[in-house]
Amino acid sequence: MRGHFTLEYWQDGKFYVGRLVEVPGVFSQGKTLDELRENIQDAYDLMVTQERTPAPAAAQQQPVELDV
Repeated sequence: MRGHFTLEYWQDGKFYVGRLVEVPGVFSQGKTLDELRENIQDAYDLMVTQERTPAPAAAQQQPVELDV
């Protein structure tokens, strides 16, 4: 399955730096736009699609309210 996102990017020195507008926290960089697109895919995979390691057996959960 493929999703459509907005890559917002800019130049910082010799690198292109970018982020996915729709997915907070997914940032990356590359020497070329093609490399940035490859790296942003890797960043997305790490942040969104990878399985998380299990929490320790003693882990607890509780509801929390955050300002958004």
